[in-house]
Amino acid sequence: MKEIFVNPLNKNNPVTVQMLGICSALAVTSKLEPALVMALSVTVVVAFANVIISLLRNTIPNRIRIIVQLVVVAALVTIVNEILKAFAYDVSKQLSVFIGLIITNCIVMGRLEAFALANKPWPSFVDGVGNGLGYGLILVIVGFFRELLGSGALLGFKVIPDKIYEWGYENNGLMILPPMALVLVACVIWVQKSRDK
Repeated sequence: MKEIFVNPLNKNNPVTVQMLGICSALAVTSKLEPALVMALSVTVVVAFANVIISLLRNTIPNRIRIIVQLVVVAALVTIVNEILKAFAYDVSKQLSVFIGLIITNCIVMGRLEAFALANKPWPSFVDGVGNGLGYGLILVIVGFFRELLGSGALLGFKVIPDKIYEWGYENNGLMILPPMALVLVACVIWVQKSRDK
């Protein structure tokens, strides 16, 4: 059970190893707050979708299994989206269409097909949480560096002291642009590959 949870955090990370969910990893990481919210949203959706599909796995006809999976994921994404609109409206606006696109996220559908259809609910839940957190880990790392180096802040709070700016430091506006997300993800992949040969 521990391996099911830990593997997606490192050796079998959905973003850096399986190359899944990269589009949203690049799109929502210009600031740390939306990256955290997206990470939490994907974790909740994949964990509970795994449980529901695992519970239904013996009753779903094979020819309509993808449709059933999409309906389950779409329902969960709708619930998450409504909760965000109710309790975190500003972040919901920042994430805009990307919350809705969780429905088509490769990580969610991949875990349903590869794991939930073949395993019991508890291992499926653990697998969903592990993969959601593995995805979220990359989002948080990329969002942390992009916001810190791009605007000198984290979660909207100024982190780099004025003294550093007086010495000549300037925020790197390139960090906020989408290409730097790709560069940072590549750096994370490089570090991981060099560490786990």
